[in-house]
Amino acid sequence: MTAEPHAILSAVPMPIVVTDAHERVLAVNPPATGLLGKNQVGRHVVTVIRQPPVLHAISQCIAHGVPTEARYVQKDHVHETLYRVICSPVETGGVLVSFQDVTSQETAGQMRRDFVANVSHELRTPLTAIQGFIETLQGPARGDQAAADRFLATMARESERMIRLVSDLLSLSQVEGEERIRPTERVELRAVLTSVLRSLAPVAEAAGVEMKIEAGSEELWLRGDPDQLVQVFTNLAENGIKYGGDGGRVVLSIAEVARDPILGSPAARIDVRDFGQGFDEMHTHRLTERFYRVDSHRSRAIGGTGLGLAIVKHIVNRHKGRLRIESEIGKGSCFSVLLPMG
Repeated sequence: MTAEPHAILSAVPMPIVVTDAHERVLAVNPPATGLLGKNQVGRHVVTVIRQPPVLHAISQCIAHGVPTEARYVQKDHVHETLYRVICSPVETGGVLVSFQDVTSQETAGQMRRDFVANVSHELRTPLTAIQGFIETLQGPARGDQAAADRFLATMARESERMIRLVSDLLSLSQVEGEERIRPTERVELRAVLTSVLRSLAPVAEAAGVEMKIEAGSEELWLRGDPDQLVQVFTNLAENGIKYGGDGGRVVLSIAEVARDPILGSPAARIDVRDFGQGFDEMHTHRLTERFYRVDSHRSRAIGGTGLGLAIVKHIVNRHKGRLRIESEIGKGSCFSVLLPMG
């Protein structure tokens, strides 16, 4: 290639490979060198790309003189990168092969499909149960008052579960929409936790769990959305009651951090600790995923929707904070929220 076209290729940010009519590499730009390796010019494309779908697309482009497409997958020990490969014929009879990174689009598409599948599954289970009970009440159990009372109680529980799920879905949608808008209202943290303690007192009492706040006498102020912060600590404390309640107590503590190394600023640290069974640390990095549960059967049995920690994560992100999760089997769990002060 002449100097000018080669200079143009070098300025293109996506990987580009140019071949001649005999499928030998004429030029590669720097991003393609990073993707495929050095010293590729002059080699046959089979020894450079080595993925049959892409090689077939190049051959078809040369043979018929029309654009073709394929997928190229690059894997390492940790990540998989997906490329949309577009083969375009050039006047010399060769092909210009461009690699467009579509990993984020593919990931987003898969997340949407998984989300729809999960919501469908979560709704289908109670709806199927309710439909079955209705058919039974209309048929074999017609006139059986004891069976009707039992079935209606179950139907009420399943309906409440669907209402919780829809409510959490709406909350998740709302907090995702507001995630890039930094809150500006001044909030005092002890008042937030006191409100949470008061609202969950009946739940804790019914579960036989003692709840308390450990904090100094000084007020601790920061910028935040008071309703969303109440939602964060209500979700975390309620999880502590539900999943760690066998430990008998849930403690909410507040501490001031002079400088958090990750946030790069002074911060308030709020720990929500239970003393229950805990869970294996292998689950920690996935707990904030939508619908992820450590114990799916137990979570559904006690009314969990699998969205609470996803909501917590997005609210904490909106407040430019971070969430840290620690747990040890047999010793309980601690969910720590660090929020920048100022």
